[in-house]
Order: sequence, then structure tokens, then C-alpha cells
Amino acid sequence: MVKKSTDTLWELAAAEVQNRENDAEEGHGREAVCERTVFLMGSKAGGKTSILLRCLERDETPKPTLALEYTFGRRSSAHSTLKDVTHTWELGGGTSLSDLIQIPITPLSIRSLSVVLVLDLSMPNDLWETMEKLLHSAQSQIEKVFSQAQKAQKYEAGAKQQKAAPLAARVLPKDYPDRELISPFPVPLLIIGSKYDLFQDFDSDRRKVISKTLRFLAHYYAASLIFTSIKSESLMSKTKRFFAHLAFGLDVGKSVSFDSGKPLIISAGSDSFSEIGAPPMTHVDIASLNAKNPMDLWKKVYERVFPSKSYSEQRALKDPAKDPQYSEPQIDAMRAQKDQELEQYKRNAAKSWRELELGK
Repeated sequence: MVKKSTDTLWELAAAEVQNRENDAEEGHGREAVCERTVFLMGSKAGGKTSILLRCLERDETPKPTLALEYTFGRRSSAHSTLKDVTHTWELGGGTSLSDLIQIPITPLSIRSLSVVLVLDLSMPNDLWETMEKLLHSAQSQIEKVFSQAQKAQKYEAGAKQQKAAPLAARVLPKDYPDRELISPFPVPLLIIGSKYDLFQDFDSDRRKVISKTLRFLAHYYAASLIFTSIKSESLMSKTKRFFAHLAFGLDVGKSVSFDSGKPLIISAGSDSFSEIGAPPMTHVDIASLNAKNPMDLWKKVYERVFPSKSYSEQRALKDPAKDPQYSEPQIDAMRAQKDQELEQYKRNAAKSWRELELGK
């Protein structure tokens, strides 16, 4: 800007501030930091923390996740001298703390949000219920936040009289396999089957049911799917690539495996219902299941082989005091003693009341 002799001190100061703001905006365009949010949830004690630490290349001893925990990762960017950042949230407790999903899924994070669902392959009886409840809770919160953000965006755009970039759930390409038959998760989704080292010892028929079911679920939600084990450097290396794709936008690689006898490695959009085939049933008539839709059919077939736990068992696990994951020997011993004293007090009190009633 050319300074004129007639400019007042205030005009010169205003011009200097404007120049600095313009320089900052230009600099921000050149040195923009890319920030993404990755939200991990899944099976209780399913190895989420161990997988996350390995993906972030942290040499730390995994500890049980208490409720909801936050950490972050950084990586050098190919387009900037600044490092890209990924904000990661991990939900503990399996399905028992699903109400906390609303904390990491907000209008601020929704634009760059990805979800990772970790399912313990060694606990197949819990798998479907864990998947169903957590994905339903996450999807409901995402849709709620999308609705709120869109309303706020329209209001702000109207106030500023300018058109803002639309905020909406992801849209699949027109040539995406079975595009009209699936129900894409509203944000990018990665399903990780953990503890493959234990799963590989299952008999082939059980492995086939689990593998085909997870292939169906992943394709139905337009998600990527990978089986892994923290005891396998090869599998963890491939898992890191899938995670880095969500966290930093890196290429996911070309590894692929559809064989149920091997660890599955399937990128979103590379599978199809025709390749997956029908649910693996040998002694069940499909018509007798009275399924309402394909998802219901796969659920009923899966739960014929791996019945889910009863509701009462699920409720019992919700009491942290009885959860072996949080055991404290000295405290637990004192708690047990106090519980016994309480029960004795109740019995004595009941006996006293009966004696009083009989004495009337």
C-alpha cells in the first residue's frame, strides 16, 4: 500500500492492521494445518488401546480405558512445513458407556470425523450386539449433529448474506458396488477384527460364519474391514495404513484378502454382495427365519450359531465394582467384608421385626 502524506495516524494504523490480516490469511492458505478426528469404539477389552498406540507409534504400556479418553497424533505433511494433526477419542466399557458418544461427535469435529469399530473376534457371541448398539448410537449422534450444524450454517450464511459450503453426510460414487442396496454410514468407517491370533484357532465353519458376516456388515455400511493382531507385525503394518488413511489422508495401499481362511483385508468399495454370497447355513431353511430384510436375515443366521448374552448378564457387567478389569484386591476385600456385614444386619433387622410382630 502506498502511503499518502494526507493519511492520518488512524488511517495508517488501520491500513497496517488490514495488511497484517491479509498476510495472515495468505500464510494460512500456504501453511494450513490439516486436522482430523478419529473416534474408536468397540468390544470391551478388545484391544482398542493397544491398536491405537501401535498406530500412533507410541511405545507405551496399554492401560484399561476409563470411560472416554483423548489423545492426539502428528505427522509431517507433504504440502506444508507444519504437521498434520489427528484428534483421537477412545470409548471404553464396550456398550455400557455408549451415552458418552455425544462428547467426541460435535459440530466442530463432524466435518473431519471418521469412526473405527474394533470387534473382538475371539468373543463371537458378543460381536453382533456390540456392533449393532455402538453403530446405532454413533449414527444417531452424527445425524443429530449434522442437523444442528446445517441449521446453524443456514442462519450464519443468511446473517452474512453469503453462501457457505454445504455440510452433509458422505456421498458414494455412482459406480460404487450395490450403491442402491446398501446404507452407507454417514462418515468414513473402519471395522477392525481384533485378536486374530485367537480367532485363527477356531474351526473353519465358525470362522467362515464370522468372516462372511463381517464382510456383509462392512459392505452394507460402505466400510473398510481388516482382521489384525498386535502379535503380528505384518497385520499391524497393514492396520496402520488403514488408520493413517483416516487420520492423515494417506494412501491405504493395495493389500487385499477375501479368503475366510486368512486375515480379511478389504477396502471400502472393493467388495460386493454377489462376491459375499448368501449367509452360511447348512441346516436352516431361510424362509423359516421370517427375516424382514437382508440385515435381519444375517443377524438371525449369525445368532443361530453364536447366541448373544442375555440381558441380565449384560446388566451385571455394567456394575464397575464387579468388573474384573478394575479390580483392586485390598479394596475389593474390604468391600466384600462390608457386603457381608450389611447382609447380616439385614437378617438381624428382619428377625427383630418378626419378633416384634409376634409379640403383639
